[in-house]
Amino acid sequence: MTDSEAIPAATLVVIRDSDAGSPELLMVERPRTMAFAGGAMVFPGGRIDPADWESANSLEQAAARAAVRETAEETGLEVALDTLVPFARWRPDNVRHRRFDTFFFIAPCPPDAGPLLPQPGECEQALWISAAAMLAEIEASRASAIFPTIRNLERLARLSSFEHARDHALAHPVEIISPWIEEREGERFLVIPDHLGYPVTAERLDRAIRA
Repeated sequence: MTDSEAIPAATLVVIRDSDAGSPELLMVERPRTMAFAGGAMVFPGGRIDPADWESANSLEQAAARAAVRETAEETGLEVALDTLVPFARWRPDNVRHRRFDTFFFIAPCPPDAGPLLPQPGECEQALWISAAAMLAEIEASRASAIFPTIRNLERLARLSSFEHARDHALAHPVEIISPWIEEREGERFLVIPDHLGYPVTAERLDRAIRA
């Protein structure tokens, strides 16, 4: 793999329905010592390893296995592979850090899930939190997140249950999202396609980079 090639990766959005209100999502805080997105709030995930290719017939299947494996390694939560639903695929170009080609999946929280067990070195903390609450923490600068995470949180905040999220995911194509820069009325914006289910498709570049 050359420096210009994107690193195959996967992430898993585990959704826990709640009778009291909005569903909660499993999120983790990356160690601050990590070179990429250190200290940021993300969904569990990581690179696709060679072992993830065993019995996989496609890159998407290998990504699904990686998403399940990484979630278990980071938080102790075991998610059944056959419950995953493809949600998105992000591959930012023209970035200063390493490029990742990341598959996003959603899955329901297992009914017998025990307490989260964040693993030292993998993440600083693991928690259940609604998308709206996480966005509020980021807006108040009590948490940080990168551009793809924020856009996915905005998308997930509109969904009332895992079933709703699954139907929403199935109603929208999964296409590679490579944000680009546009100038609008003298200001530069980071932009994504407008047909993939995201309610916010442009953010001023200076804000997007700070996020």
